Amino acid sequence: MYFNRRCKITFISHGATIYSEEGRFSDAQNYPPLSDGGVEEMKNIVKYLKDRGVKNDAIYSSAAIRTQQSAEIISKLFKQEYEIEENLTPRTCGTWNGQTFSQILDRYPNAFSDIQQYPEMETQGGGESSVNFISRIKTAVNNIVDNNVGNRIIIVTHPDVIQAAICAALDIPADKLLKIYIRTGSATQISYFENWASLVYSDHVPL
Repeated sequence: MYFNRRCKITFISHGATIYSEEGRFSDAQNYPPLSDGGVEEMKNIVKYLKDRGVKNDAIYSSAAIRTQQSAEIISKLFKQEYEIEENLTPRTCGTWNGQTFSQILDRYPNAFSDIQQYPEMETQGGGESSVNFISRIKTAVNNIVDNNVGNRIIIVTHPDVIQAAICAALDIPADKLLKIYIRTGSATQISYFENWASLVYSDHVPL
């Protein structure tokens, strides 16, 4: 049926880290952990989920320490364990890993305009192309949906992964990926139907 919802996913962007606070790119799994501010962001998310009476059947997290720490805080609310999904890793950064936006632009002045103009190509730093990144995340999310038909679930992951999930769900062209804004400690919800998806809300940061 056209309006027969298969799965509802609440994507939670992990809490802030020293890298996100400094505007640094990172695809590392074991660093950095949540900052004190990031822990507070996740506490606000938990309060938001609790106040809204969000129902939940399963929790997934990417493998990075910052997402697992975030998922652990959420899992205590629902009193259930979270499951690691290895394919929800952030976009690979290549030589950009650990660099700030300004450092990248100093070395590659056209870095971000090229990402939009040539979404099928690797970044100048040897990172994952926008097209390949969105495709990878689409496959990972679709697999989770297939395994959770009729469920309402939470996925704790990275801001750029949520950007890619929105692109995939709404058929947004890959060259528009960077125009989707997702902050740390935010919530985004997408309902998945048989042949389409609906963005319910995005980048909601509880106060």
